[in-house]
Amino acid sequence: MTTDTRSVVVTGALGGAGRWVVRRLLDDGYEVVGLDQRLPSGDAPEGANFFEVDLTDRGETAELFADVDPDAVAHLAAIPDPTNHAGVRVFSNNVLSAYNVLDAAGRTGARVAWASSESAYGFPFAERRPAPDYVPIDEEHPLRPQDSYGVSKEAGEAVAARTARRYGVPVASIRPSWVQYPGRYEATGNREGFDIEALRDLPSGVSQHGGAGNFWSYIDVRDLASMFSSALTADIEGHEAYLCHAAENYLGLDTADLLDALFGDDAPPCDVEGDACAFTTAKAERELGWAPEHDWREAADENVDGPGF
Repeated sequence: MTTDTRSVVVTGALGGAGRWVVRRLLDDGYEVVGLDQRLPSGDAPEGANFFEVDLTDRGETAELFADVDPDAVAHLAAIPDPTNHAGVRVFSNNVLSAYNVLDAAGRTGARVAWASSESAYGFPFAERRPAPDYVPIDEEHPLRPQDSYGVSKEAGEAVAARTARRYGVPVASIRPSWVQYPGRYEATGNREGFDIEALRDLPSGVSQHGGAGNFWSYIDVRDLASMFSSALTADIEGHEAYLCHAAENYLGLDTADLLDALFGDDAPPCDVEGDACAFTTAKAERELGWAPEHDWREAADENVDGPGF
């Protein structure tokens, strides 16, 4: 791959997804500056340099960005869900770090791709989730988060739009599904324990049974990394959001039947066939030239060496 963008800052660079994004961007020929709350325990890969930083500290963040002067930024650092932290900690950490990183990126003229989330729609983590207005869900569907993580991502997208307006840099808000890693798909346990009849017996929308929170969707980490790569080179103007999901649900069952079981009489209109994902990535395919390549049927047990740092 050739690209005019040569240097990239990756935040959350030592996280589960961040390490794969670092490796993908190195493979694409970028010079990578990785930012995280710690340094790598082993040797950094060739072409990468790492800094320990608190991204909620505006001074630290601004200083590093001014020194690095990157061409691009991939922002993945965040507390990833609201289940093991106080809500205010999740919200304040995610929003403040997003503001500091995106503002610093804008001031240096760097284009941005950052990790928002499907949680911004308000379906995961809701005690009693509303049915979506329609399926497949696209980027235009209303965002109605109830939890601290989802609303931190909705607020982050407002920061992303503000950054694009103020500094004139392109910003892509990537909304990934549940990230899975080759050879160790956590979704396998959900599939093996799933019982659609048990789902039918519960009140509409209340179950977390077998991944109901995101309608049994997922994304392979390699496909997430490839979307970051695509978003950093695509012809984007202003701020745009992109869903990042595998093409199918991870149960291998008809999505319409699953939604009927989950919502009963409240089930949304569903215009998908077979086990196709309840979220559509048509916009990313059209504007980024990206499409998911990995399917749980092969990837769940695939023997792939992950990033070694």
